[in-house]
Amino acid sequence: MGTADRLPDAQPFNMTSPTEFAALYERNHAAVYHTALRITGNPADAEDVLQTVFLRILSQSERLDAARSPEAYLRRAAANAAIDLLRRRSSHGEVRLEDNAPLSAREESALLKAQLRHAVATLEESDAMLFLLRYVEGMSNGELAEMFGQEKNNIAVRLHRIRQTLQAEMDR
Repeated sequence: MGTADRLPDAQPFNMTSPTEFAALYERNHAAVYHTALRITGNPADAEDVLQTVFLRILSQSERLDAARSPEAYLRRAAANAAIDLLRRRSSHGEVRLEDNAPLSAREESALLKAQLRHAVATLEESDAMLFLLRYVEGMSNGELAEMFGQEKNNIAVRLHRIRQTLQAEMDR
């Protein structure tokens, strides 16, 4: 996308400026945290993801081109970082202490969520991202089609296949 195609309010951020970075953080940290929390289900993990996202921005080159919507860009970055965290945990066999506690009836919902998180961690990264943005973040198929550069019907078909894959993984 060339400079002429960019929307007036979609200027790249100069990350060498502490003021620009602070403004970006202040406007978007809550959205990044909530995205991470909905995906990981754990406040400590969500804080780790929040830190990871903004540290990655600082470590990038001098400018961050967040395209048309910095919030959408950062929510996607948060979802990526949360997926990375879930994958790392499942591939290294990491288990939080509370995951080993005996289950009560009230905790059955939490167990189901944990199983779903594990199943999502087995998906291809783009499929996991698509599923989480649609069903966790509540983005519409039209918004996802625009974000991923695909037709709306293709998004619907992909989501259907992803749900089938997740169901099969959870049935194991």
